[in-house]
Amino acid sequence: MALHVEPEQRTVSRPCLNEDAKEDGLPVPRRHYATLAILATLVLVVLDGAVANVALPTIAASLHVSPASSVWVVTGYQLALVMALLPCAALGESLGLRRVFVGGVIVFTGASLLCSLSPSLPWLIAARFIQGLGGAAVMALGISLMRFTYPKRLLGAVIGWNATAIALSAAVGPTIGASILVLANWPWLFAINLPVGAIALAAASALPEPPGTGRSLDLTSVALNAITFASLVLSVDLATERPQLAAVLLVVSVSSLVALVRREMLRHAPLIPLDLLRNPSFRLSVVASICCFAGQMASYVALPFYLQHSLGQDALRTGLYMTPWPLMVAVAGPISGRLADRMSNGFLCAAGGVVLALGLALSALWPVHDNLLPLVLFFVLSGLGFGFFQTPNNRNMLLSAPRERSGAAGGLQGTARLLGQTIGGVIMTLLFSQTSADVAPRIGLAVGAVLALAGGLVSALRIAKAPQERRV
Repeated sequence: MALHVEPEQRTVSRPCLNEDAKEDGLPVPRRHYATLAILATLVLVVLDGAVANVALPTIAASLHVSPASSVWVVTGYQLALVMALLPCAALGESLGLRRVFVGGVIVFTGASLLCSLSPSLPWLIAARFIQGLGGAAVMALGISLMRFTYPKRLLGAVIGWNATAIALSAAVGPTIGASILVLANWPWLFAINLPVGAIALAAASALPEPPGTGRSLDLTSVALNAITFASLVLSVDLATERPQLAAVLLVVSVSSLVALVRREMLRHAPLIPLDLLRNPSFRLSVVASICCFAGQMASYVALPFYLQHSLGQDALRTGLYMTPWPLMVAVAGPISGRLADRMSNGFLCAAGGVVLALGLALSALWPVHDNLLPLVLFFVLSGLGFGFFQTPNNRNMLLSAPRERSGAAGGLQGTARLLGQTIGGVIMTLLFSQTSADVAPRIGLAVGAVLALAGGLVSALRIAKAPQERRV
């Protein structure tokens, strides 16, 4: 079954732009307004996730539900996000990147209003699920629109600034959320999205408008994709409490994925971008991304327990000690982005993965007693390594894809990130279930170091392809 989307009507008498002209991007100041629209929305999505996590205890108490039930406020959002990333990317390529991106902003902002008005937990979970659908369109297509906003020679630097904005949002998100809760009730956490969403929509008229292909969207493939990722997320969520049901869901996820791949294998532009994965450079970037994000997430889960349970720090000090990591990602993003426009992306990613692995290994093995300064230095090292890995790797994924498949590249980039984060979370869940809260964090940091090193080594395989990468 397929949904046919009619291509937009366009004047055929206009001369076609050649490829070089297309790569010039938008003129200034329109370029700046387009950047504002993209970055404001991406920051909005990242901040929303961070402040929602902080507010879970408050929401549970206000709505008179258990803490375990309140976690669905986060799970529902993540579920929609991972289910919709690839379909939103395909829809963007069909209808036009700008149209679907703006639609995502409207859905996300409107759902934020529903969240702020939620009278019960089911209402809030449903609103968060809708938010996730809008967020998926933003995350899948935002970076793709950057490709049409800036000339290729500046794209690495722009992706670096994008990484900086997201890292800073992740760093200050918990603080902003806590500050709002001190001054107002939890619905204001979501109401604050409304003015930011309005600003993004006002600037969205400056976004580039690459034409859609009008390709049909196969609804059976969309359903299989949703079943695959929904079953995977739910199996992870239930792994410790209901392992048998989690195992069944994992089997359903794998079976659906196999069916989806078989259905899409011969398509010219498949929902799961198998055509892009046939490119060795793109494929290696995806694998490296999964490895490094898995290592990062395992470490992010392990560090609070390590600092609080093993080293006796309170929640405030734990947050302060961990802050240098995202701050260093923010610092490294623009630097690595500019370097990525001038040298081998494979070398930068390999070096970043190795530095990240070194920082995590030292965090796991260093004998810490009263002086926590060495840990702070190791967190700085880890943040720099991740920053130098992430930006060149994202740049290579985007530019390894043909321009008309930019949406698919952005969708798979987001999917690789979420898949890696899911793997990292599963690793820590298993470690906590098999060992104590004092032992599991240091093992988790060591596992994160191994995963980061694997990401660096995979990236090193691209160094031989450096001339091709620079020509992308």
